[in-house]
Amino acid sequence: MNSHGVLLTEGPIWKRMIYFAVPIFLSNLFQQFYNTVDSLVVGNFLGEEALAAVSSTGSIITLLVGFFNGIAIGAGVINARYYGAKEKGKVETAMHTEMAFALIGGAALTVIGLLLTPQILRWIGTPADVMPNSISYFSVYFSGVITVILYNICVGMMQAMGDSWHPLLYLICSSMLNVVLDILFVGVFHMGVGSAALATVISQGASVVLCLYRLTHKSEIKLKLRKIRLNMPMLTQIINMGLPSGMQNSIISFANIFVQSNINKFGKAAMAGCGSYSKIEGFGFLPISCFALALTTFVGQNLGAKQYERAKRGALFGVICSVSIAEIIGLIIWILAPQLISLFQDKPEVIAFGTEQARTVTLFYCLLAFSHCCAAILRGSGKSAVPMYTMLACWCVIRITYIYVATNYFPVIRTVFWAYPITWTLSSIVLCIYLLKADWLHNFDRMKQKESALDADAVSI
Repeated sequence: MNSHGVLLTEGPIWKRMIYFAVPIFLSNLFQQFYNTVDSLVVGNFLGEEALAAVSSTGSIITLLVGFFNGIAIGAGVINARYYGAKEKGKVETAMHTEMAFALIGGAALTVIGLLLTPQILRWIGTPADVMPNSISYFSVYFSGVITVILYNICVGMMQAMGDSWHPLLYLICSSMLNVVLDILFVGVFHMGVGSAALATVISQGASVVLCLYRLTHKSEIKLKLRKIRLNMPMLTQIINMGLPSGMQNSIISFANIFVQSNINKFGKAAMAGCGSYSKIEGFGFLPISCFALALTTFVGQNLGAKQYERAKRGALFGVICSVSIAEIIGLIIWILAPQLISLFQDKPEVIAFGTEQARTVTLFYCLLAFSHCCAAILRGSGKSAVPMYTMLACWCVIRITYIYVATNYFPVIRTVFWAYPITWTLSSIVLCIYLLKADWLHNFDRMKQKESALDADAVSI
């Protein structure tokens, strides 16, 4: 360990992973709190229609932002690999390339989001009385979406070098700012639904400023603003590693938009109730996402350092922890679902829809955790295409097909909810079989041999 972060290739596995995973867990906790405050404030101050508008945004935002977040995951794998191998020059090149890509991608996403989201809202059957508030929220959010892209890229850089504590501190600051601004804008100044998105953008921008200061002044490997440019060979590596994750995020979000469109058919109470549950589900997702990120970095660093047995033992430890904690949280949400949903809206119909979804899916969180951990291990080893194809088949094609067919025979909302446990089970089986049979431990060695061969060819030419 150094003063800047955690070197995951040394020391007791459980200590290193827990020390690295805990701040990620807390960061995700504050991130979810950050996302939930919008719904809590809007639901309590502006009512059911406004809550339905904010609640319907999640899948669409993930569809458009998720691709770039997937690229950020791939960039983190590249950074972790070179950091574990102690090739600091390549880490620096990767960081500057990632920042240039984030600036370009953020600008493009701003334009795409502003142009496409009204049409997407119509495609998914957003009710007419909810549409104005939804468009208002989206317009403000995507005007500042570049801050979201920059934040994820910056955090990925720090975490790849073993620093998961500073992102936590910055997120705590931005979360507190978001709460204050939400209450001021919505509750005190009565600025409407769009002001909740404005609070998010301002708060996210503040965390980006803090991250950039850390990376440019205090980081072990510093980001130099004058060096920000695209290095095409490095960009090719990042895209190759991150594209499957980005496509996976977008494809799954597309499937979830299809799910959302089926929920919308049951009216604004269903939208509000299920949207409220989705905020609660985010808390259940915390141990899954924190151990998934920790596993990707841990595996990447250790395989980069050729610590094969350590990578294998760390992967097993991470899976056990994530699955166990996720199931405990799922059980708690199952028991307390009505009380938790009522925090957002106290209408009985809204509570009923949210509770029904919670009590259909939460006991299967262990399978969701297992799928994400398997995918994280494979990404950390450089095999990011495998989870992409698995999720494409299970969480997109099969999920959409199931809903399309099953709702014709059983046209109740619970039929839609069962799409999640069924497809989580299938992806868990496929990824488990692949991990047990494939030689993922030596994938970086094969990649290195290919890079050396390409370099040799370039010299001979």
